[in-house]
Amino acid sequence: MDVLQKIKSLMAERQWTEYRLAKNANLSQSTIKNIFQRNNVPTVATIEKLCDAFGITLSQFFATNDDLVSLKDADVELLKHWSKLSDEQKESFLNVLKNM
Repeated sequence: MDVLQKIKSLMAERQWTEYRLAKNANLSQSTIKNIFQRNNVPTVATIEKLCDAFGITLSQFFATNDDLVSLKDADVELLKHWSKLSDEQKESFLNVLKNM
């Protein structure tokens, strides 16, 4: 798996800049710049912070499409949208579901 490409893909899905990624992951901009400009693979600790910012788990980060075989198309679609939500949006959505 190309970790840098995965990070870029997740950023593109959310239309995030390097600045926004750094801010949401609580990392310095220099850390993010070093990852991309020097093609440095981030440490596991940094990947965990990035995953928190993206709203995904480490498992989801490293999963391939083959790992999602047991999920139906609608499930995958829901998870893709879920991972793009802010914490506030997720909380609101869960409240709506609980009250259905």
